[in-house]
Amino acid sequence: FGELCFCLLTANFNAERSIRIQKEVGDGFFKLPRAKLAEKLKAMGHRFPNKRAEFIVDARKHDINKGKAMFPGGFVLGEWLIRNVKGLGWKEASHFLRNVGYLDLAIVDFHIIDILADNGLIQRPKVLTKQRYLEIEDVLKGMASKCSMNLTRVLSSIVRWPTFRLKLMPLSTSSSVCGLASSISASALFNADPTDSLACLIWLQCDL
Repeated sequence: FGELCFCLLTANFNAERSIRIQKEVGDGFFKLPRAKLAEKLKAMGHRFPNKRAEFIVDARKHDINKGKAMFPGGFVLGEWLIRNVKGLGWKEASHFLRNVGYLDLAIVDFHIIDILADNGLIQRPKVLTKQRYLEIEDVLKGMASKCSMNLTRVLSSIVRWPTFRLKLMPLSTSSSVCGLASSISASALFNADPTDSLACLIWLQCDL
């Protein structure tokens, strides 16, 4: 439950500050009345103390373990969380599920969207609707499938694109990936359709 509260806190707020709040409040997420919890969140500098306190107190009535037993797959469980837990969107639900061990979901935030769009892999959405969120997640799933990796590792590698050059190689020669020297841009690597033209990225395979 504490992890769920952390993900409720992070929406439109700083993750590092949410971690500090999570550690400081501790069992208060379970025990404090809404007004006291809101007061605590405000004192610790949260932007939306009253609304987040409302969401957290409301979330206490849900048995997350029961939901996990009912819906063992990450996607279906994510839908259940969004329907039942106030304050959770697709990104927050995926964040929570990843943190509790579901590795088949993407956390699609605007940082990831910016990197993908800047490299010509998607069109930058004006509004991140459910449909667009799932479409972008499908692109990421296609990338993960072609590289035989889970989404969590693909995402952790994508955030390094601004720092590292991408290097191309056919999947059939992956054993020699670490020796490949030629570099190309992300857009050249993936062309118009990353799920069709994907080749392995050298730093995905070699943990550069």
